Amino acid sequence: MKRVVTAMVILAAVLILGCAQQTPTEEKKIKLVEEGFLTVGSDIAYPPFEYTDEKTGEYTGFDIDLMTEIANRMGLKVKFVNTAWDGIIPGLLAHKYDVICSAMTITEERAKQVDFSDPYFEAKQVILTKADNTEIQDVDDLNGKIVAVQQGTTGDFAAQRLKDEKGIQLEIKRFEGTPEALMAVQKGDADAAIIDNFVAYIAAKENPDIYRVVESDEFAPEYYGIAVNKDNPALLEKINEVLKEIKEDGTYDKIYNKWFGE
Repeated sequence: MKRVVTAMVILAAVLILGCAQQTPTEEKKIKLVEEGFLTVGSDIAYPPFEYTDEKTGEYTGFDIDLMTEIANRMGLKVKFVNTAWDGIIPGLLAHKYDVICSAMTITEERAKQVDFSDPYFEAKQVILTKADNTEIQDVDDLNGKIVAVQQGTTGDFAAQRLKDEKGIQLEIKRFEGTPEALMAVQKGDADAAIIDNFVAYIAAKENPDIYRVVESDEFAPEYYGIAVNKDNPALLEKINEVLKEIKEDGTYDKIYNKWFGE
């Protein structure tokens, strides 16, 4: 009888263990700020990646289209939370939104606080100066100049590195947003700005009489990623899965060509 009882106890324990293994743990579940929505934090003042359409008042841009597609494939609606850049990571850590998609470069420092998706965009810093400024042809020509940047961005970090590592004596003028940095160059309050290449090229294309782009080998390629809380690995896994699908089936190329051309 004891053997039968013992065997039944063992069998029950095995069944319970099996069920426990098949039941998703809390850590493996996708956590959402709002059920049925993928809530995205973004500094929506950075065309062509994210900005407000002046005619419709709606959010638009490359990142907007990309996250809308990702949310749709996850069976979710998308909701964007317009957030100032200097508070965007703290907002994610405070669970004000599920992810950040805001032309955010993957860096070691940021990766200490958040997890990043697989890269979804390659960019590079460039110098943007006045169209009639022929003096600035490379980073060395920024010596003694005023350089505008958006605070806390890789353009800001790049300008600081030029000072600290190359000894270029430039004055860094930090702004809350990129539009303000561009305006400083336009008004002559700054000699140049250091910003992402696609933003610079579009500004120069739309205003060829105002801006000119200067490239430099001093700036290495950068890669944008979608930031996710470290306590939400299932969401990160799903986003990478969907991002891969979007790239493989040609949808990514369609979104890219819409905003940047072939």
